[in-house]
Amino acid sequence: MSIEDDNRIGNDINNVENIPDEDIETNYYEIIDSFDNMNLKESLCRGIYNYGFEKPSSIQQRGIKPIIEGYDVIAQAHSGTGKTATFAIGILQKVDTNVRTCQALVVVPTRELAHQIHKVFMAIGDYLNVQCHVCIGGTNVGADMARLEEAQIVVGTPGRVLDMLKRNALKPSGINMFVLDESDEMLSRGFKDMIRDMIECLRPDTQIILLSATMPIEVLQVTRQFMKKNAIKILLKKEELTLEGIKQFYIGVEEGWKLETLLDLYKTINVSKAVIFCNTKNKVDYLLSNLLQKDFVVSAMHSNMDQKGRDKIMREFRTGSSRILLCTDLISRGIDVQQVSLVINYDLPANKEIYIHRIGRSGRFGRKGVAINLVSSYDMPHMLEIETYYHTKIVELPNNISDIL
Repeated sequence: MSIEDDNRIGNDINNVENIPDEDIETNYYEIIDSFDNMNLKESLCRGIYNYGFEKPSSIQQRGIKPIIEGYDVIAQAHSGTGKTATFAIGILQKVDTNVRTCQALVVVPTRELAHQIHKVFMAIGDYLNVQCHVCIGGTNVGADMARLEEAQIVVGTPGRVLDMLKRNALKPSGINMFVLDESDEMLSRGFKDMIRDMIECLRPDTQIILLSATMPIEVLQVTRQFMKKNAIKILLKKEELTLEGIKQFYIGVEEGWKLETLLDLYKTINVSKAVIFCNTKNKVDYLLSNLLQKDFVVSAMHSNMDQKGRDKIMREFRTGSSRILLCTDLISRGIDVQQVSLVINYDLPANKEIYIHRIGRSGRFGRKGVAINLVSSYDMPHMLEIETYYHTKIVELPNNISDIL
């Protein structure tokens, strides 16, 4: 099928039209509103429905089919809208389970996100006999190389994946699909050179899929260097990126009073799980010490911890042994805990594009959530910038917050 012959698709990655009533910018016009109409393997459909999906989300309705058809795809969709499942379903449909070599490579910025995506692959592919391996730093290199001999899908972080490619333990000759998740993070920061080196290892005809909650113009410009001209582009408008169902509030408070304000807040609310984001590791340690002294059931995680320690903290939080998780932006893109209903930004994120990743923790696809921002007078202009950027409104926290949560 050629791009010129398919009237569902525009002619160029940069020739993108807007469909006003759908609030989405795209050059691919087919929408499939049922998994049953996607001509998926029966065993894959079983996995999808058992995972809990009933109807495809907006990005799934538009994104799964072009991935299956082999197009390069750039997709922007907010965390929690089924973005991971979009490429997971596309990959699982295409993988040949009779061939024991890596056919799909998924690269992500953090180890936590790699584990999260691996779980989605294993759950949705439960009836497919598919082999999926997590390839991350901090694990035994020899064991990693042995597992790569059997894995058909590999999910990993840039450093270890590139090392395995250079050692030829991860054989590029069999890789048909390359997915870059959270591509705004990967292509705008320190990973850019590693990503370029990875792509140079792959075959020229490898299908490339980029996904993120935000897609700045500078990242889109970088994609022109390695994506095909007929790439499919599916971008939710910024005003649609704040999850429906997440209520956003702020409390005006100066830095020296934030801890007392946080303690007062917890006297008035009752939530099963909450994530509190700070901008620095020192701030996380400070809050942890003070909350433990007040007998809060709380845990903390940041980049100073080794992988074993981070995994332990996440297990405690997911099982309910800890009800409050303090963290830096290390995990803003890698946590999906079903019962998280509240996110507190103790500090507003320095980068406005991180904001959506943080508050997305509190309202995964189809669920409700609340985000509360502690904002000093110094931070107020930055909060207004966030509102403008996302075309959203963050309102002052009302007195009846206990009725809202």
